[in-house]
Amino acid sequence: MPNGSNIPSGKGNKNSSSNAGAYLIVLAGLSLVLYGVFFLIRNFTEFIELGLTAEQVGATPGQIKAISPKLFHYISHLHVNISAIIIAQGLTMTALAWFGIRRGERWALWAAVIPPVIALVIGLPVHYEYGLATAGHLGPVYLILLVLVIGTVLSYRALRR
Repeated sequence: MPNGSNIPSGKGNKNSSSNAGAYLIVLAGLSLVLYGVFFLIRNFTEFIELGLTAEQVGATPGQIKAISPKLFHYISHLHVNISAIIIAQGLTMTALAWFGIRRGERWALWAAVIPPVIALVIGLPVHYEYGLATAGHLGPVYLILLVLVIGTVLSYRALRR
């Protein structure tokens, strides 16, 4: 076999280029985990998401709570659950990159990349529609996306060999 092993080509291919892409996807995944944890902490400390102000949201956390404690708790529960989904997505991307993409598994690359792309395609437009697309709010997401795209391109190129 060309890769010098008994494993068919495309499996177990650990050249440096595929590892570089996989490591970038691991970095993107771990960054999502950190972002999700930060999102969760902000829910209980400042309530309003990173990069947004009370003016953009339309009220301070105290005003929302005064108008409707149930609405405040509903929004908080959404923040907590979004945090959980972000953390889970990051851990999934990390595991797929570490245990699949590094080993040359094409399915792992697509399983790591497609779900966050779907989340962005669905979730980003509403930020622009509602005037919530600030650099402070979406900047970290775009940075993680850039790392993910570069990692995906490097991994894809390596897996095509």
